[in-house]
Amino acid sequence: MAVIEIDENSGFCFGVVTAIEKAEAELERSGSLHCLGDIVHNASEVERLQQRGLDTITHADLKGLHDATVLLRAHGEPPSTYEQARRNNITVIDATCPVVLQLQKRIKTAYDESRGRLERGEIREMPLILIYGKEGHAEVNGLVGQTEGEATVIQNVGDLDALDLSRDILLYSQTTKSLDGFRNIVSEIKKRKTGGDFKYFDTICRQVANRLDGLREFAATHDAVVFVCGAKSSNGKVLFEECKKVNPRTFLVSDEDNLDIEPLRGAERIGICGATSTPRWLMQRIAEIIEERL
Repeated sequence: MAVIEIDENSGFCFGVVTAIEKAEAELERSGSLHCLGDIVHNASEVERLQQRGLDTITHADLKGLHDATVLLRAHGEPPSTYEQARRNNITVIDATCPVVLQLQKRIKTAYDESRGRLERGEIREMPLILIYGKEGHAEVNGLVGQTEGEATVIQNVGDLDALDLSRDILLYSQTTKSLDGFRNIVSEIKKRKTGGDFKYFDTICRQVANRLDGLREFAATHDAVVFVCGAKSSNGKVLFEECKKVNPRTFLVSDEDNLDIEPLRGAERIGICGATSTPRWLMQRIAEIIEERL
């Protein structure tokens, strides 16, 4: 009989926990609530909350919504979203992660100060504000919005080819990106810089980044690993790849419907772990199914 163990450090980060707690409190109070985008990048958890009355809406839906209550998830939103809510008399339950909120304020302050210096003639052009992150990601959209859309998103070193690196540069990172990826970007900019100042800020959430070492150790001490995360989870993809580097017998599962037991047969120790967007109850459910079917 295989020993099945769930990683005690996997599961929701505190930002997601807070967002879900706020949603559940409002659902308990009123029985219904709109959420702008998936509250978490995990279809199983979204479905659980939908059954309790949570209605996921888009930004297009928000424009036509009036006199309602809307939860803003942990990823954060650009200023335009708050303005739209104000115009439509929408009550906002703001569940923006404190780490993301701090980063938004930091970028906005840097942008406003640079704009002011430009208007006073103290500098000839705005610095190039770069955000290392996933293009179109909700958090990244919120960060770019702090600069009135002027920040440039870079996803990899190749994106630097199209940029004028002789300008002053301010570099930030999406909070859930990998430290190694960020350091690689910093190193490459330093190599290519031909003029101007370069300031970079490690704005990666340590609750996410610090999980890597623990996950690597967890993966290494099991014969097989089942990594549970939603298809939309950027953080999950990073953590899964790190597990797979350590233990090639690591399998990605989004829910019980796509769980394949066959590759796990013969393993004496099976580990279950997940992303910061993976609910604990889902990892427990996967563990139970493996135990039943092996």
